[in-house]
Amino acid sequence: MKTLYKGILFFGLLLTSVACNTASDVKVIKLGHGLDVSHPVHKSMVYMSELLEKNSKGQMKIKIYPSQQLGTERELVELLQIGSVGITKVSASVLENFAPSYSVLSIPFIFNSEQHRFNVLEGEIGSEILNDGTRFWFQGLCFYDAGSRSFYTKDKPIYSPSDLEGQKIRVMESQTAMSMVRSLGGSPTPISFGELYTALQQGVVDGAENNPPSFYTSRHYEVSKYYTIDEHTAVPDVLIISTHIWNSLSSKEKEWLQNAASESAEYQKELWKKASTVALEKVKEAGVEIIYPEKYQFQEKVKDLYETYKQDPLKKDLIDRIQKVEG
Repeated sequence: MKTLYKGILFFGLLLTSVACNTASDVKVIKLGHGLDVSHPVHKSMVYMSELLEKNSKGQMKIKIYPSQQLGTERELVELLQIGSVGITKVSASVLENFAPSYSVLSIPFIFNSEQHRFNVLEGEIGSEILNDGTRFWFQGLCFYDAGSRSFYTKDKPIYSPSDLEGQKIRVMESQTAMSMVRSLGGSPTPISFGELYTALQQGVVDGAENNPPSFYTSRHYEVSKYYTIDEHTAVPDVLIISTHIWNSLSSKEKEWLQNAASESAEYQKELWKKASTVALEKVKEAGVEIIYPEKYQFQEKVKDLYETYKQDPLKKDLIDRIQKVEG
């Protein structure tokens, strides 16, 4: 009911906005996301907005609502599906609940290097996955680099998978993420990112997993003093647009928007590298113990997941093709 109410409210706001913008020949698209304004992905969205306004000579604009102002990540996807929000940023792990092909991007250790990941996401396979959501009323515009995800915990350091046994680990609403944590011996607990700080503080969960910039900008390092860099997954963020909005744009408007999104993805890569380095330095200064475990122990534990996913013909094809990409 809460999501339905938001949908009705924001759809009404959308209609009002379109009516006003038609009179001035300016199209304004609402973009909602859950990240802090200091996050490199938010800064890249601002860059995209500036590019779009410049390239369209003011005919198109993006109005950004950060920090869950319009809802949680999943709520934003649902609002986007009915056209109440135009664009949002969402993790590929969450999108697997809507478009199954996204799930392969959450398989642990699917990428063997950063360059391999970029070659996959920016190539034919990436394009196919971005287009897979149209039957679910969203179109992928680009992938944003979200680096690699690693475990952080409150009271118990993680040196090997055996240390995860009995630990409640927050994960995204993703079957792949939950299966991964179970394979490693932990107890997966889906919780909204916006509620995670309090959940860690109150002991609802013992830890979580995320990339360095998110660990830092969320201030989770204040309550989690161990960060184990096992880099189990490298799940990208995805910039998606409602097909209700996308299909209403002219060919030229689509070109302006797509070009701005693609350029912002390149810009974001550089911001991400710097943010990751700074984040690790800052959390270490704040007293977090950075642990570099033997990764092969984690890799061995999740091998069976590949066989499970390969039972699905679509996922098997994608996994096989990803593993053949150079990088």
